[in-house]
Amino acid sequence: MFQQKIILASRSPRRVELLAQLGVQCDILPADIDESSLPGEDPAQYVCRLAQEKALAIAAEHGDRGLAILAADTTVALGQDILGKPVDAADALAMLSRLSGSVHLVHTAVAVYQAGEVRCLLNTTEVEMMQVPQTVLEDYIASGEPMDKAGAYGIQGRAGAWIVRIAGSYSGVMGLPLHETAQLLHAW
Repeated sequence: MFQQKIILASRSPRRVELLAQLGVQCDILPADIDESSLPGEDPAQYVCRLAQEKALAIAAEHGDRGLAILAADTTVALGQDILGKPVDAADALAMLSRLSGSVHLVHTAVAVYQAGEVRCLLNTTEVEMMQVPQTVLEDYIASGEPMDKAGAYGIQGRAGAWIVRIAGSYSGVMGLPLHETAQLLHAW
């Protein structure tokens, strides 16, 4: 396992928990960047760019601490449509209604900055969600659970019961693919 402490450029408790599974301790310093997509940017390019920008933003302020900086970004993609975090309950319902009964992709990019260099790896997982009744979606939204999650759902929460199958990384759908993360950290 990775023995050195790192800086995590995220406030996600899920990412902290997943890093702990690798034995990684971290200082939490969330990056505050513009997360708007660029014209014509596909979902995979989008998450890779954001993960790298988050790592570089924290490096600009804290790169002199000598710690690796890890950043990640996750998005749900339905075709070329990027479904990020919902802005409100209506947005969450619109996203979940589109995802209900679908097969969609979850892209998570992980970037590590150290010694003036940033490296990034992408994980893509195919997710099949059952058709979920409108009333169940509304109850889920009322719980508040989907409001800070890409695509308005968390596989590790109540919405996990709706997932028929995944082809890829469960931890990637949670927001930090452990395989790619370990590969990047060990490379340093």
